[in-house]
Amino acid sequence: MIDLRSDTLTMPDAEMLESILTAKLGDDGRVDANGRGEDLTINQLEDMMAELTGMEAGLLCPTGTMGNTCGVLSWCKAKDRVLVHEQQHLLLTEKFLFDEEYCRMEPIKYAMNEHMTPDVEQIDRLLAESGAKLLCLENTHNFSGGYVIPVAEMAKLRAVADKHGAHIHMDGARLLHAAAALGVPVKEITQYVDSVMVCISKGIGAPVGSVLCSTKAQIAKAREIRKVIGGGMRQAGIIAAPGIYALEHNLERMKEDIANAKLTASLLQGKLKKLSMQDEVQSNILVLDVSKASVTPSEFCALAEQKGLLIKTVLKTCVRLVYYRGITSEDAKKAAAIILELDQQI
Repeated sequence: MIDLRSDTLTMPDAEMLESILTAKLGDDGRVDANGRGEDLTINQLEDMMAELTGMEAGLLCPTGTMGNTCGVLSWCKAKDRVLVHEQQHLLLTEKFLFDEEYCRMEPIKYAMNEHMTPDVEQIDRLLAESGAKLLCLENTHNFSGGYVIPVAEMAKLRAVADKHGAHIHMDGARLLHAAAALGVPVKEITQYVDSVMVCISKGIGAPVGSVLCSTKAQIAKAREIRKVIGGGMRQAGIIAAPGIYALEHNLERMKEDIANAKLTASLLQGKLKKLSMQDEVQSNILVLDVSKASVTPSEFCALAEQKGLLIKTVLKTCVRLVYYRGITSEDAKKAAAIILELDQQI
């Protein structure tokens, strides 16, 4: 079975798991005068991610949802207006910040331009009209098909935010794939944001965790928020140790995921009759639109599973394939063959 449901399916190898056995552990919930916990392994991971993103400090969270929540809440309060993309994961899937029963923030929704990057002109207008003080970006953008925001576009977004006195938070769950796709250091992208959440449990293959990075002052605020919403941890160096190993060993290989996604796309290009494919594959995600077929996205996924391919529905009319460590070029070829076979049947 070829499982392309998500890159959260990466599995730790023996060497990564062995890093837990020698991790220096402590109580991360007991904070010193400098705002650091007592777990030295967590502190090391937070420092490494802060350095990677060019930020002053980091905060380990058990999930990307909590990392984003702590990041946004460090800038905003309940009922504030926040600019988010209309298909942003933070809005459609995580929901907590915008749910009427919880934070009740008001989403001001922006769209992509023809190049599949955030529409700067629209964001400029919406910031002026709404008075929102936070712009949320997602890089890569999950539901659109892993599109990447180029560095030049990041600079434009920064300029617009500064014009209106707004901060920028980035959901960088797949930021490391974005950097690999662009061929630039991570900090070249994140120099234009005020806070960023990066997952260690996706592309680089650690089992658990995400790190929120920002200034020392913002991370101190986020640490208090993390505690309030139940994210305070004790000897979580057992989570951090695989993350450190992943940062030291797995960053370069993410280019393979992008190559495999592009390989499947190239084998489908010009051959699909009922399905339609995104214009360009830029990172490790490929989205197919099933709306012209005689089956629903869920039914298409069931048919694919019968032939040995696990994929996931996204939005209302699409299915998603995600490539990660453990998926080979042969898997990418087989996935294309299965999709082409199904395309003839639906």
